[in-house]
Amino acid sequence: MDPTTPQAIVFPTVTHTTTPDSEPSQFILPDLINDCHYPLQKNPNCYPISRASDQWLTDVAQLVEPEIRGYLDMDTGALAAVCYPGADAFHLQVCVESINWAFIMDDRMECGVIDGRKALESCISALRDPINFDTEQLGAKMCKSFFSRFRETAGPGCTERFIHRTELFLAAVAKQVDDRAKGNMYHLESYTTLRRDLVGVKPCFALIEFVAGIDLPDEVVSHPVVKALEDATNDHVAWADDILSYNKEQSRGDEHWENIVAVLMHDRGLDLQGAMDCAGQMCKDAIRRFESYRPILPSWGEEVDRQVAVYVEGLQNWMIGSLHWHFDTVRYFGKDGHAVKRDRIVKLLPKKSS
Repeated sequence: MDPTTPQAIVFPTVTHTTTPDSEPSQFILPDLINDCHYPLQKNPNCYPISRASDQWLTDVAQLVEPEIRGYLDMDTGALAAVCYPGADAFHLQVCVESINWAFIMDDRMECGVIDGRKALESCISALRDPINFDTEQLGAKMCKSFFSRFRETAGPGCTERFIHRTELFLAAVAKQVDDRAKGNMYHLESYTTLRRDLVGVKPCFALIEFVAGIDLPDEVVSHPVVKALEDATNDHVAWADDILSYNKEQSRGDEHWENIVAVLMHDRGLDLQGAMDCAGQMCKDAIRRFESYRPILPSWGEEVDRQVAVYVEGLQNWMIGSLHWHFDTVRYFGKDGHAVKRDRIVKLLPKKSS
């Protein structure tokens, strides 16, 4: 496999086809947990930092009931704790607040509460100068809060990568909102391209450097093998998220082109189980790609190689950590997450009336 060549997604051949006369009442999840064999670790600072970040939701994000309840119950502190298991308390709190900010911005932009283009402009300006940039935009104020502390220890390369990748994320959310308003639809290829920025994980890769106190050289970050490892991780997180959020999204009537499972059903004529199986194979393929690239990483010298090893371990922590968190949080399966994780059987939720 040549990492210098852009890797096309492999869409497996499946046998399930649409049967319009039969509406399924449940489906079986792919065996995502057993397919992702990396060790799960949890940061010992999880509980106190989660509570501190809950206070941040009130004081800085200015959330109140009932809106704040969804973010408190989501528990992004637990997500950060398994994705950054080695972070100290200071760095972990910045990570939690950054992730909270991303979820809040995504939700509010999608609901039309804030203008996507204006949010992008103000937030990026706040990241560029979190101390001196003056703004009344709430999203930008949140950026100033966590990124002023990010800059205290982050290196210049890591800082620039976070800003650039955050810009890609916000632009992708704004594009999806705009496409929805215009009635534009995505096919398989166009959806996978957009989803890689829309999932919002790329900025989180810069946080791996931030918590480890490293600043990877440009020749490392731009190397095709390193990029291929990042792409494989990003794909796994994105497709697993689509699989595990499908039930919630279909129940609220999301467009059929806003989730890889729904896109596969529509674009390839698959039934729900066939699309689930296909998306599961895409996750397995992402892990296979990750494992095929890891052994061919070049050497940049002992110290840089140590930093690269830390970074690659951070990528695998994101795959396994985010996967387990989807079952542990109430955001996707309510109180049934542990049963779903064990049995992999998901009962379809009824569609909410508009």
